[in-house]
Amino acid sequence: MIYLDNAATTPVRREALEAMWPYLTNDFGNPSSAHDVGASAARGLDAARRTVAAVAGCRASDVIFTSGGTEADNLAIKGIALASTRGRHLVTTRIEHDAVLESVDYLVRVHGFEASFVPTDATGLVDPAELAAAVRPDTALVTIQYANNEIGTVQPISELAAVAHAAGAPFHTDAVQAAGWLPLAGLGVDALSLSGHKVGAPKGSGVTIVRGRTPLEPLVHGGGQERGRRSGTENVAGAVALATALTLAEAEREDAAARVSTLRDVIIERVLAALPDARLTGHPSLRLPGTASFVFAGTSGEAVLLELERVGIVCSSGSACAAGSDEPSHVLTALGLSRELAQTAVRLTLGTGASADEIDRTAASLIAAVETVTGIGRT
Repeated sequence: MIYLDNAATTPVRREALEAMWPYLTNDFGNPSSAHDVGASAARGLDAARRTVAAVAGCRASDVIFTSGGTEADNLAIKGIALASTRGRHLVTTRIEHDAVLESVDYLVRVHGFEASFVPTDATGLVDPAELAAAVRPDTALVTIQYANNEIGTVQPISELAAVAHAAGAPFHTDAVQAAGWLPLAGLGVDALSLSGHKVGAPKGSGVTIVRGRTPLEPLVHGGGQERGRRSGTENVAGAVALATALTLAEAEREDAAARVSTLRDVIIERVLAALPDARLTGHPSLRLPGTASFVFAGTSGEAVLLELERVGIVCSSGSACAAGSDEPSHVLTALGLSRELAQTAVRLTLGTGASADEIDRTAASLIAAVETVTGIGRT
């Protein structure tokens, strides 16, 4: 099998499994307990917090462990917005992950917020001038994704955060897909969301980073864990695994990004050269190193995926969170693609271990699959 759906989830690193094992066995205590068994777990949790902070370039006290990227986005967006004294206005884009868009929708429906959506160009890129025009004196939060999970477009996050700050508004970024591919430190953001299973940790582990000066209303109440910002007994083993995997991914990041982006470009060049109706989605150069995403006019994306899986190549049509839905991708339609064309999407997301032989086979198989499905459609 060739696995090219790493944007959905990555295989768990052995080092992460080995690091978490003690906290599932001998050091199984509740980190809030006062006895030695609890203290041992607490030390592991504190070490994980410091490790994440070192990669993200923040203070350990800014790190809040969550159950994953979705909760991390929810906590950052709802928590900062509800704690804001600036007003009831939010700024985002229409190509965000559903965890962001549905958090914004909740604040609008239930708490009376108003949302403004900054337009993107056809590649998914936000113009800082457009953001500047959208931010108001009553803007409680700006939230824009670092790198898109479907098309791979990378935003100029530092520049966008500076625009928000110039108007006095805090800035959050969903960095779930960026981790392991792009730098996380020095972005100038007030809040950032991460997910462990995108960098080789198990599912069910995540992080919200909220700068200490940023007010945050907790969404989960109870025992006051995570300095009162996210109650519930912490998943110590998951936090340790996440910290381990994130550190390894950061250490490998520059070399992996350079190598994998070359392989990504091979797929893009071969597919576009062989298939006149193929269209690359996302920005041609400002994109994640491992993401090659296409639409193919006149085909069925689902049929192409089935053809690829039949020959042992696993990929997807877009976000795993929307899998099984008959609706076209909201990201692609927001970029101006028709519903019909959006439903032909195929997304290949390479992992750090991708090889040239795998990419050669994938490119040839994808071209053959599209030609087969197109031929079926025309008979």
